[in-house]
Amino acid sequence: MAGLGIQNRGCGIARIQKADGGKATPAWQRKEGKNPTGGLNRKGIASYRSQHPGSKLSTAVTTKPSKLKPGSKSANRRKSFCARMSGMKKRLTSAKTARDPNSRINKSLRKWNC
Repeated sequence: MAGLGIQNRGCGIARIQKADGGKATPAWQRKEGKNPTGGLNRKGIASYRSQHPGSKLSTAVTTKPSKLKPGSKSANRRKSFCARMSGMKKRLTSAKTARDPNSRINKSLRKWNC
């Protein structure tokens, strides 16, 4: 990408800066880094990891719960995510967002089979 440079803001978060002075946000915050069915796609995850070194972010566990071995790493990850995000949906979203089937939180909960 010609004309882009990395600018470190001193707080550990680097931003991509365009040559013309405008700011370009990382892919994980833009549409191109998000999966239309919920969550981040591979490009979004790669972008997040480059912005946050040492991050352990990985793709969603999309396997049906009946196919996962109980107590396995994937099953525990899915269970933890569903518990955490269901609580966020309940407490940190408006009633309108909670009911909207196209909201990001509802899409991600569906993708993870919550």
